[in-house]
Amino acid sequence: MKRIGFYIFFAINYVITLLPLRVLYLFSDIFFVLLFYFPSYRKDVVAANLRNAFPEKDKAELERISGKYYRHLADLFVETLKVTHMSSREISRRFRFRDMTLIDRLYGEGRDIVAVCSHYNNWEWLSSMPLYSRYTAMTIYKPLKNKYFDKMMCDLRSKYGVVPAPMQSILREIIKRKKNRELTVTAFIADQTPPPDEHTYWTSFLSQETGFFTGPEKVAVKLDMAVIFVHIVKVRRGYYEVEASLISESPKNEAPNAITERHVRKLEEIISEQPEFWLWSHRRWKHKRAKKDD
Repeated sequence: MKRIGFYIFFAINYVITLLPLRVLYLFSDIFFVLLFYFPSYRKDVVAANLRNAFPEKDKAELERISGKYYRHLADLFVETLKVTHMSSREISRRFRFRDMTLIDRLYGEGRDIVAVCSHYNNWEWLSSMPLYSRYTAMTIYKPLKNKYFDKMMCDLRSKYGVVPAPMQSILREIIKRKKNRELTVTAFIADQTPPPDEHTYWTSFLSQETGFFTGPEKVAVKLDMAVIFVHIVKVRRGYYEVEASLISESPKNEAPNAITERHVRKLEEIISEQPEFWLWSHRRWKHKRAKKDD
């Protein structure tokens, strides 16, 4: 049944995404109504997340942010699927890096990079990074339960040259390429929800105690990789620009959790300025810090 359902979806998607993106946004407008009203998609989760993150905002303001979020989510859905037929030329026109000076300098110095990213704006189009850089670009992903959709998403994410790698094998992949003198930039989506274990870093984030994976920092320290923060800016509908800023050039000299804390503060600042572009329908705070025994 999963296989049949996938092939039906794949066929419909293949045909529909032949349409220009400006036409697909008409589908996005309809999809927004379905997501927000009939019935609402995780509206209780979004409302609770926004209310807890911004206790200083009144109900009307939170509703306004929620509406903008669902409009963006609908656009994100069609933009992701449009990659099926999006040429390198078109995505380069729509998704641009504002300044490659930092990344080019690190490449010239022979440094591998950990790129800390988040579920903010269109993170899926970061798969176009090989079009801008000489680095081998890799991205961490969590395999989907449906193997057919998992392969489809891997194909979309690798279309422009990105190498998708499961979290458990990313260290081996980087080391293997190091041995071949191949420089890598590895993107970590760092705002995922980690299990509440001893490896989780807990800090205040959006007005509540929040756990973060420390994987990006640990990989950077272990392999002496520079760490950058990737901020995706929405210029207008269907057009984005990327800003890369330095988190650390000397991770081995940093205090424990300093790198993680630094990128958390950057992400918090960005979300607070334009909250509608973050993934509020994710159950980000479903885990709490485990209480220590007396």
